[in-house]
Amino acid sequence: MRRLAYGLILCALGALIGLGVAGWYGWSIYNRPGTLAQSADMDVPRGDTGRVFSALVAKDLLPPDQVTEMVFRASVWVTRRAGALHAAELNFPAHASIRDILNVLRHAPPVQHHLTIPEGWTGVRITELLANTAILAGGVPMFPEGSVFPDTVSFVRDTTRAAIVARLQKRMTRVLADVWEHRDPALALSDPRALLILASIVERETGTPAERAQIAQVFLNRLRLGMKLQSDPTVVYDLSDGRGDLGRSLQHADLAESGPFNTYRIAGLPPAPICSPGRASLEAVAHPSGDQSLLYFVATGSGGHHFAASLEDHNRNVSDYRKARKAAPVKIMTTPADPRRR
Repeated sequence: MRRLAYGLILCALGALIGLGVAGWYGWSIYNRPGTLAQSADMDVPRGDTGRVFSALVAKDLLPPDQVTEMVFRASVWVTRRAGALHAAELNFPAHASIRDILNVLRHAPPVQHHLTIPEGWTGVRITELLANTAILAGGVPMFPEGSVFPDTVSFVRDTTRAAIVARLQKRMTRVLADVWEHRDPALALSDPRALLILASIVERETGTPAERAQIAQVFLNRLRLGMKLQSDPTVVYDLSDGRGDLGRSLQHADLAESGPFNTYRIAGLPPAPICSPGRASLEAVAHPSGDQSLLYFVATGSGGHHFAASLEDHNRNVSDYRKARKAAPVKIMTTPADPRRR
């Protein structure tokens, strides 16, 4: 009987020692630096613990042996009150241990991606950008030209393209409403849409911020006098089927082409925006330079424009431009009384 008792005690001690050794070994594996050489993003799948472990192994976060898998499964169960494992794209630090990995799986925010839509892009180009961003989900909805605000957006993997469009449309609505509310009281435009259309033309006319208010003033002056806007980008928009880029220089003959946006042919503003203007161009139209004598501008050939109040001065600027560039075409503007083209 005494021998039996001793035997049971020895078995119990052996079991305790074995459990202690196993626990120590499991604890060491739980805290052991992982195999990931450098930090990496990983799209954690939905599913059970085994599927998550397989994904971690495939991403080189953990070794593929059975002992590591057992420790991982046990760790998930033992620490289950700390929270569920999230299925999302997460960032894991280099050499993350199982402890680190579980902390990321439970508490880390999803990876934020960023997408920039430049000012002056057309709906066609915006649609292409969204369609070619592989980590977005769903199709690109149709949207009116100029309704998407050009900006940088943050999003997580599998955000829908429709959600991105809706977010930027709301932003455009807010920005346009704010700009319209604080516009120059003397601004001779009927509504926010007219401001948006003219701002889209200003956006495409110049990449020089300091000129935007002057260019806006030229167009506002021409509208006031009943002159055609004669804006090259409106011709390009027509000829490129809304892309905004011909892939070649605009030719003199192009200006005579019929089209709903060609402001060499139509009077007043085109029927819709020709791109998505940024806030700076919207503000330029809302607060033009104030010089009501300006009616013309032509490129300098070095990134800016020369402005003129008379056709004579304008044609002189055109001549200077042609001498400097030895090329055509250039912006061709006329007065109702003088239909000569430069």
